[in-house]
Amino acid sequence: MESLELLPRLLFLHHHPRASSSTRLHTTNTRFLPQLGFPSKLKKATKNATLRSISGDTDGGSTASQDGPVSFEDETQQRDEDRALLLSREIDDYGSLVGFRFNSSNSGKTNGIQGDLRSGEVEKPDVESVEEEKAKTGVTYNIVFVTSEAAPYSKTGGLADVCGSLPIALAGRGHRVMVISPRYIHGTAADSKFSKAVDLGSPVSVFCFGGAQEVGFYHEYREGVDWVFVDHPSFHRPGNPYGDKHGTFKDNQFRFTLLSHAACEAPLVLPLGGYTYGEKCLFLVNDWHASLVSVLLAAKYRPYGVYKDARSILVIHNIAHQGVEPAITYSNLGLPQDWYGALGWVFPTWARTHALDTGEAVNFLKGAIVTSDRIVTVSKGYSWEITTNEGGFGLHEILRDRKSILSGITNGIDVTEWDPSSDEHIASNYSADDLSGKVKCKIALQKELGLPVRPDCPMIGFVGRLDYQKGIDLIRQAIPELMKDDVQFVMLGSGNPVYEDWMRATESIYKDKFRGWVGFNVPVSHRITAGCDILLMPSTFEPCGLNQLYAMRYGTIPVVHETGGLRDTVQTFNPFAAGSNAEGCNAEGTGWTFTPLTKESMLVALGYAIQTFNEHKSSWEGLMKRGMTRDYTWENAATQYEQIIKWAFMDPPYC
Repeated sequence: MESLELLPRLLFLHHHPRASSSTRLHTTNTRFLPQLGFPSKLKKATKNATLRSISGDTDGGSTASQDGPVSFEDETQQRDEDRALLLSREIDDYGSLVGFRFNSSNSGKTNGIQGDLRSGEVEKPDVESVEEEKAKTGVTYNIVFVTSEAAPYSKTGGLADVCGSLPIALAGRGHRVMVISPRYIHGTAADSKFSKAVDLGSPVSVFCFGGAQEVGFYHEYREGVDWVFVDHPSFHRPGNPYGDKHGTFKDNQFRFTLLSHAACEAPLVLPLGGYTYGEKCLFLVNDWHASLVSVLLAAKYRPYGVYKDARSILVIHNIAHQGVEPAITYSNLGLPQDWYGALGWVFPTWARTHALDTGEAVNFLKGAIVTSDRIVTVSKGYSWEITTNEGGFGLHEILRDRKSILSGITNGIDVTEWDPSSDEHIASNYSADDLSGKVKCKIALQKELGLPVRPDCPMIGFVGRLDYQKGIDLIRQAIPELMKDDVQFVMLGSGNPVYEDWMRATESIYKDKFRGWVGFNVPVSHRITAGCDILLMPSTFEPCGLNQLYAMRYGTIPVVHETGGLRDTVQTFNPFAAGSNAEGCNAEGTGWTFTPLTKESMLVALGYAIQTFNEHKSSWEGLMKRGMTRDYTWENAATQYEQIIKWAFMDPPYC
């Protein structure tokens, strides 16, 4: 039988084993789709072959429907001997039909048949390789992250870690991923992080703030991800992404409005890898800085038929920051006037500055909440907290209305950077199988900080920003009482000058027990995490928290306030769990949580931790090993994000 030309882009055809050996089968880069029946074009395209329906075998085979299983057979062969069941068709990455998968009627079993039919060879694919291929070639999406920061290019907190790691994990699962963030030029050595990014030479003009604003794009392809940096003079200044030593930049609304407009244009105009991302994208907009993207899709593009198949998911990392500006600035955003209600916001009376203040404002985060297709927070606990009066920061009622599409996904961590068995920043490497290096790290840290070298003395650490959210006031209240115990306390962080001065003063009072490192230093943060026995996190609220995950990976036991992601990730130690013995074997838990947020409850939890360290070494070792052997990779989070993305595309655009 001659080769079958079914469609212009149809390559070769899977064949029944009894077919003539004159046809060679080749398949490349195919997907397996469970579909019964052929397009109508097949009948016209067949040559020297007939197309007919066939029934299932009488010995247990399935019965074919009128629209369903069919076979090709050479007219020269006996029709009653050439019967097969079509299991599926195979298409390539462009949607073209390249072959079929049949089941021989004699066997009654599913067999993928492929081989050199001219030589009469038949090859059965390995089951494991088929399953692996299915995993790689499942439903994939064009995903566009929009963020104000992404590690390692720019970073002030956990947002950068998420947008620097999650895209790589999703790209590794077969998705096409772009990350869009500003190209910050500070005039320092840190600018070298953008050295490999190439100017694409494709500037675009976006209309906002009273005129056309020209922005450029730089691009770097790294670890399977397109890293795109929006270039504009407003991103070129000393400081961090949001401010400098004089405070927050006053033009942040302008800067991040530019980012949002540019992010909407990038998938349409940038031929990355030879072709654009196109209109069918999934935008992952992160916090208020990117929130205008969801509003632009609904108000500026979809009314004109652009991005009608796109979806947007809002990821809330910290609801306390909402991008609120005076209502008069709405006209600068490049949005139709009748969309003011999406961003319109009115402050409660008690929050207004004076008697004539109407409280009217625009709120970027609120705009994304009411226009995005799905909403995700960085932990399950935080997804509930933001719907409460205490945790919603004024947006709780709107979030309650959209509770049905609100989800929480706990962040992962970079397990390559944070790995005690290979960390270059610590004095001695160790693992859950060999903990001997842990005490060496502690001794090295004590020497580095000038503390008495005492391996048996419990060492408590704190790493984080020095502000109210991180519970610094609680630590200040507790230090006098805590210093009465036989402990050492180490703090690393910067922020509020009042807290920085307090750290310096406390160090001078408790010279043999307390050390405060003002500033932030990545190698030092690794050494504190590895050298301390206990990590304290008394945060007033914590959307996810990463330091407790780093600590557990390094065998350092977290003591945390029971809030947000801390509640989700730290399980309180229970030495009396079913199956445990006097030595604490088979106990449960990875640390201690406390509530309410008071000095007394925090000291009680610390007391339990200190007592366990001093008196129950086997239980302490169990705590360390349970924390170190947990799965902290981004793969779990990426899988959950895929499910949210799938749900987003199941429904029409929300706006």
